[in-house]
Amino acid sequence: MSNRIGKVAYKPVGVLLGLAAGTVAGVIFRQVWKITAGDGEAPSATDEDRGWGEILAAAALQGAIFAAVRAAVDRGGAVGVRRLTGHWPD
Repeated sequence: MSNRIGKVAYKPVGVLLGLAAGTVAGVIFRQVWKITAGDGEAPSATDEDRGWGEILAAAALQGAIFAAVRAAVDRGGAVGVRRLTGHWPD
């Protein structure tokens, strides 16, 4: 019963936090790319003027940042749900 309470309470929180995590991760990635590459805009996979190395490095960096932000947000959301409900969302 307690797992169900945590899961139900976390679902809407998880959806909202997921959207926020994506937005925050995008902002962080653009700033990190600007600083590390010295370029205002990260390359897209179809950018003809950028090489494979730059495109793959940008994709790897973006993925790592997104995963870290998402994990931090999910963990924080789970802790918040436990504080509110007394149950951990499994």
